[in-house]
Amino acid sequence: MSERSGGFGAFLFGIVLGAVAGFVFAPTESGESTRRKVTKGLRNLKELAEDKVDEVRGLLKEAEADAAESEDDADDEEPEITTREQLRRRLEAARRRRARARPPVPPVSEEEDEPLA
Repeated sequence: MSERSGGFGAFLFGIVLGAVAGFVFAPTESGESTRRKVTKGLRNLKELAEDKVDEVRGLLKEAEADAAESEDDADDEEPEITTREQLRRRLEAARRRRARARPPVPPVSEEEDEPLA
């Protein structure tokens, strides 16, 4: 089944590629303007990609600085709570809330259980 979906994806990619090639190499005047538009769009896309790469680099540098700073502070802090411990605490808190929300059940005496004659 994966071979069929891969073949279908390649088929769709071929259709898109053919349509783009048709627009770019069209022999009419509109083909020339289309080529200009595509070239301009690609330049804008390249500039946008470069801006995003610079932004990601800045974020990575900030993350590295924060990690280095937190390593220095890690000796002073408590160890991190594991996911299992977090889940256990959340479960206990939910059980306590549930117990508070339930109305108290009155005690049943043995006298009430017997039928009256």
